[in-house]
Formats: sequence, structure tokens, C-alpha cells
Amino acid sequence: MRTTVFHPRLAALLRDHLGQDVFRLEPDTVAVAGHGVADRVLAARRATETERPTFKPLHGRSISRAEASSVMRVIAGDVRTALHKPRARPEDVDLSGVWPLTGHLYLRDLILGGDPYRLRILMSRNLELTPLLTWTVIAAGAALPGRTGRRGAQVTGIAGLTAEATGYHERRYAMGMYRRAAAPVCFTVSTLVANALWLGSPFDPDTPNRHILYEAMRLLPPSWNILRRASAEYPAVDRRIAPGDDVLVLPLLSHRDPELWEDPSQFRPERWNTLDPDTAPGYLPFGHSSERCWGRHMVMPLAELLLDLVRGAGLTVSPAQTTAKVPVFGLLGVENVQVTKVCDAAV
Repeated sequence: MRTTVFHPRLAALLRDHLGQDVFRLEPDTVAVAGHGVADRVLAARRATETERPTFKPLHGRSISRAEASSVMRVIAGDVRTALHKPRARPEDVDLSGVWPLTGHLYLRDLILGGDPYRLRILMSRNLELTPLLTWTVIAAGAALPGRTGRRGAQVTGIAGLTAEATGYHERRYAMGMYRRAAAPVCFTVSTLVANALWLGSPFDPDTPNRHILYEAMRLLPPSWNILRRASAEYPAVDRRIAPGDDVLVLPLLSHRDPELWEDPSQFRPERWNTLDPDTAPGYLPFGHSSERCWGRHMVMPLAELLLDLVRGAGLTVSPAQTTAKVPVFGLLGVENVQVTKVCDAAV
């Protein structure tokens, strides 16, 4: 038996508010967990620039939707290039170890392995600890024009955008965009696969990877909340929302709502044999239908590739590990999951 230990703030939400529709979270913040109200809130208007986590203003500079779309096309091209590389055999890749770090490092090298060190270092998960550390590393890298990559290595398109920047401030901005665009891809995929391993491995060999991943995102949605700042549209959606209230939509709760899901706390990937993730009520792993996450078409193929390698190598969570913690910061996911071969786990 494995026990998932949520951060106290998350545990309190699950304990005190599961099944509730709308409730006050803070004096100026209303939480929405009911799928009907959430649907109307998220459809009421598009996210503003400060509400878009990846493309909120950078160094005080607004990022237009056109620029954000262009950057995403570039990193999507890099992911497609990585996916078209000769597929590694499970026996040739050692993915045992501590997850999600092990999966993150594999994806970093697969997608961005030819990029210069000053860019690849921006993929470090340690930089999630504090924004100050992130911007210190970026500032140091921006001061060193240097080569665009290791001799003979093919740099990515997203690294090429950095190489085109002239002057310290433009390089610093470009490096910030590299971190914003590339890091979430590796972070999200490795966290998603780590969650799946923790929740359900070893898996039934007949269960498709995609169903495993859908179910992992149900129980541990990568973005457990979606923030919308106070706006005139929201009191009209629901009278419990005041004109000055921020709104926090909570997939963490809607994904476990007993009114929507049979055996909501159980990991049951077979439920996706008959469910459509794009239309299942209350299911928002990639945001609302009015504004889907632009990265979802990169996340799923990479996650399936990584899960293929893990399953093909006969890896599972070590039986010696019975608990894993879910912190409140960053992506919602278990940390420090020990993954080992099935034969080793049985010893």
C-alpha cells in the first residue's frame, strides 16, 4: 500500500471542501470546485497576461499572444525533432533512480542535449526553489555571449532564439524565454510520469499508456488551481462572487468530486475506455476548452514515450517506499519516488 501525503494546505482543501461548489477561501478570494460554475467562469473571458503562468510579463516586458504563439511553435518543433530521433530501447536506458528528477534529466538531454551549458543549466529543478536564483543564473549567462552550442552539436530552435539576441538585456530576456518555454515541458512530463508510477505501477500490460496518464492527471492534476483576478464578468456568473473577489478554480477538487467520478479516490485507468478527456465534466488537466494549454500536444507524446521506456524496462516503485509527499509549490506531483526494476523490487 502506498500513501500520498499532501501538503497541509492541499490536505485541508480535500478534507474540508471536497464536493462543494463555491466557497470562500480568503477574504478576497472565492474558490470554485463545481464543474458548472468553473465552466462559466473560465468561459467568461480569456486569461489576462498576468494570469498566463508561462507568458506573464518578463522583466517588466509584456509578452504578446503573437510572440507567445511563435515561441511555442519553436519549442514544439524541437520536441517533434526529438520524437523523430531513433527510439531508444528500454534495455539501453537506465531510468531507475529518484523520480521525477531521473525522467527530467533524460528529457532534457533528449530534447536540448546540444544546447550550450549556460542554457541547459536553466533546466535545473533547483531553480524552482526561488526566482532570485533563477534570475541570478540568467544574468550570469547573459553576460557571456560565447558559442551557441558545443562543437558539432545541433542546437535547438529555442536556443537559436537566444543566439539571435544582441546585447545583454536582449540576451537576458531571450534566456528567460528559454527557461519559460523549455523547462515546463520537461518538468511537466517527468512529474506526470512519476505520478503515474507512484499511483499505479506495476501496470496491467493491456492498459494503454494514454489511459494511465489521463488517470494520473485526474488524481494529481499538474495545475491544481487556475487563478482569475477580480473581473466584472464573475459576479454575473455566480452571486457568491463579489466584484472585488479573485477566483481560484480548483481542478484538485473537481477531479475527485464524487458526483462526477465513480470511486473518485481510486486509480482506475480503465475508466478512460469510455470517457473522453476533452468533454469529461470537471476534468481540466490542460485548462478549459475555451483556452487549452498550448503545450498539451507536446506533453502527451513525450509522456507516452517515457512511460514506454519505463514499462519496457520492467521498472516500478520500490516496495520499500510506502509514502511520498506532494508539496504545494510548482506542479502538483509526488517527490523523491524511488524507481527500480521489478526483479530487484521483489528481492
